[in-house]
Amino acid sequence: MHGKTIILAASALLLASIGAANAAEPYGVWLRPSTGSQVRFYNCGGKLCGKVVAVKDQSRKKEIGVVIMHGAVKSGANTWKGDLLDAGSGKVYSGVVTLEGPRALNLKGCVAYVLCQGETWTKVK
Repeated sequence: MHGKTIILAASALLLASIGAANAAEPYGVWLRPSTGSQVRFYNCGGKLCGKVVAVKDQSRKKEIGVVIMHGAVKSGANTWKGDLLDAGSGKVYSGVVTLEGPRALNLKGCVAYVLCQGETWTKVK
C-alpha cells in the first residue's frame, strides 16, 4: 500500500508539472533586441495583445503606447497567431508569437505565414 501511495503522489506531481509547462503564458514586458524597444504583452479578452511601453532610441518615442498586436489567438501549446503591426513602418503582418521558455519569446512577422522574419526577445519583467 505504501508503494502505491508513492507512485500515485509521483504521478500527480508529474501531471501538475506538465500542466504548469503547458500553461505558460507570454504576459509581461519583453525587450526587442534589434531596437531596444520594450513591449508589454497582456491578456485582452482571452486573446494576446502587445503594446510598446518603452524605447531605447528616442527617435522612436512616438511608438510608445502603440498596440502592435491585438487579439492574437492561441494556436498551440506555446504559440499565438494574429495581426502584427510594425510600429516603425505602419505595415501589418501575420504575427506568430512562440514562447520558448520563461525568459525567451520569439516574435515573427510573416507574409501569409510563409515568408517570415523574426527574432527572440528576452523578458524584462
